[in-house]
Amino acid sequence: MNASERTILELNDISMVFGGLRAIDSASLSLKEGSITALIGPNGAGKTTIFNCITGVYKPTSGTVSIDPDGSGKKEIQGLKPNVINQKGLARTFQNIRLFSNMSVLENVMLARHNSLKAGVFQSIFRTPATRLEEEKVIHDSYEILRKMNLHSFVNDAARNLPYGAQRRLEIARALATEPFLLLLDEPVAGMNPQETKELEESIHKIRDGEGVSILLIEHDMSLVMNVSEKIYVLDYGRMIAEGVPEEIKSNPEVIKAYLGE
Repeated sequence: MNASERTILELNDISMVFGGLRAIDSASLSLKEGSITALIGPNGAGKTTIFNCITGVYKPTSGTVSIDPDGSGKKEIQGLKPNVINQKGLARTFQNIRLFSNMSVLENVMLARHNSLKAGVFQSIFRTPATRLEEEKVIHDSYEILRKMNLHSFVNDAARNLPYGAQRRLEIARALATEPFLLLLDEPVAGMNPQETKELEESIHKIRDGEGVSILLIEHDMSLVMNVSEKIYVLDYGRMIAEGVPEEIKSNPEVIKAYLGE
């Protein structure tokens, strides 16, 4: 099977009920390897709830979440803890920036790379040559990620001192430090000015084309969505009301009525 044909993420009839409220109602979605896919819909439609079901924050009330990162077959991940799902290669950003504001830009990324360290407690305490080599590699790899996200000029700055758009990119850099096959971006350009949005749009293409990481994003900025996405899913009141390429979504009467406006 060609890479472009392989499904790496599949949501099958996901429902999420909180008390008597059905936040997600039998929603299905699939992502191809190497794709950029958008999930759009009005506020309160359930988009972040879907992200939370994928990344283990919530266990869906019913339905399955399956991944196939390497072509070895589908594996269900619903109900696994968020850190376990992250180790399986799914990384996400949040609507609200969650950086370690007093740490440097480099330290923020290095911290995210700690999952890749193999040194045990003994090696760490006694600073064996293997530990030192590993630490040097973490520093090198973290700097490379910052360079790719055009953040290397801020390497020693405290994260809190970065311009807003750069803070957003740093959060993505931290997610990339866990070496995901799939990156989930929750409103990545919220609050950005047009120049910052353009820079982030370029970064999204760079991540997919240069790093081979597939992307699923939630976003209200329709020009960004139409520019970067190959496929779009539309959620309204917890139900998927449409899916298709940008041109189909733009002209879908149900989508126009529910979200895009007449």
